[in-house]
Amino acid sequence: MTQKVCFLSIQQTSYWKRAFLMSATVVLGAQWGDEGKGKLVDILSADIDVCARCAGGNNAGHTIVVPVGPEKVKKTFAFHLLPSGLVNPKCTGLIGSGVVVHLPSFFNELDALESQGLDCSNRLFISDRAQLVFDFHQIVDGLKEVELGGSSIGTTKKGIGPAYSGKASRSGLRVHHLFDHETFAQRFRKLVEGRFKRYGTFEYDTEGEIDRYKILAERLRPFVIDSVVYIHQTLSSGKKVLVEGANALMLDIDYGTYPFVTSSSTGIGGVCIGLGIPPKLIGHTIGVIKAYTTRVGGGPFPTEQLNDVGVHLQEVGREYGTTTGRRRRCGWLDLVVMKHSNLINGYDSLNLTKLDVLDDLDEIQIGVKYLVDGKELPGFPADLDVLDQVQVEYVTLPGWKSPIASVTNYQELPRNCREYIEYIESFLKVPVRWIGVGPGRESMITK
Repeated sequence: MTQKVCFLSIQQTSYWKRAFLMSATVVLGAQWGDEGKGKLVDILSADIDVCARCAGGNNAGHTIVVPVGPEKVKKTFAFHLLPSGLVNPKCTGLIGSGVVVHLPSFFNELDALESQGLDCSNRLFISDRAQLVFDFHQIVDGLKEVELGGSSIGTTKKGIGPAYSGKASRSGLRVHHLFDHETFAQRFRKLVEGRFKRYGTFEYDTEGEIDRYKILAERLRPFVIDSVVYIHQTLSSGKKVLVEGANALMLDIDYGTYPFVTSSSTGIGGVCIGLGIPPKLIGHTIGVIKAYTTRVGGGPFPTEQLNDVGVHLQEVGREYGTTTGRRRRCGWLDLVVMKHSNLINGYDSLNLTKLDVLDDLDEIQIGVKYLVDGKELPGFPADLDVLDQVQVEYVTLPGWKSPIASVTNYQELPRNCREYIEYIESFLKVPVRWIGVGPGRESMITK
């Protein structure tokens, strides 16, 4: 009997060891995007076999600063559609089925990276189920914004929303459609005609596009795979997979500040949908949170600071969009947003970024409650009219008034700085494991 119990214990240990190895680590934006996910992905990718994108398109943007070559010259790489784990020359990039792909942008980005010395040969793949974004989607994106007028949602005009609309209405074209050119051409003409009927005839060379995509299809062919089979084979073989989220939870189509959101599922559910993996294959989930809050485009922003603090955060934090160049709106850290985000995504740990931007402030505020008519709301409201009315209750902590960019050890951070971090951990009940104190790869403290 004793031997049998021992045998079962060994079997169980072996099972759980295999289960741990067969899981993906996920990095997700926890606020309104632009939290600095790319740098953490870059660091983690040094020990990762596959870095995968699961949702969004080239409306995302990650800027990574890394030393390159024997002289360790710092280079800045801008990623929009391609997985930023490609910075590691041993890491393979995967664009999953949930991503919408604008092929000219795909190749422009690939060519730009390779011109900077980043060889991506034989280590970049794209799902045959991924939806295609065309130039007419981008035109329609702009026309829809004009229609909305004062209610504009602040789209990047990359065609992402119209492409996801086509996907939902089952009229879109996917990557695999490219390889039957005659059928592709017929469906493409029908799509464009439908847009003409809806928005009026705009300037667009339909036949020229069909010819262009015949050429692009052949260039794309070596990159195309059945990503479902690939990701499961990768995980079952014990290789390490890192999923790079795009955008962030507050831009999620269901749980963000709708309609001022993107058109995809940006949370943990979008990982399963976009890569074709079940929840049990998701291991550690990391939320990336900026030490303050930013957002771009329209929509309510309760902790926004339209004052000297907001200007400080914007200028010192260099808050300009990687993809659009737009100025980002800035405000204090909002833990009501973070609590909502954590309830949905269930973070195992956090990466707190751009903490050094707060160095010169005398005091720092953190939003901890939303009040309407003096009563605390139980969560983040779905109704934006309610959100517009909230009064934010803040706690005020003293600043540390000293530079932290050169600090490499948590205990060497100023006491007030550590207390700021520990307040966040205590409020959310999630540990902060990584702390960004500057833009470079080396400017990350592991706690």
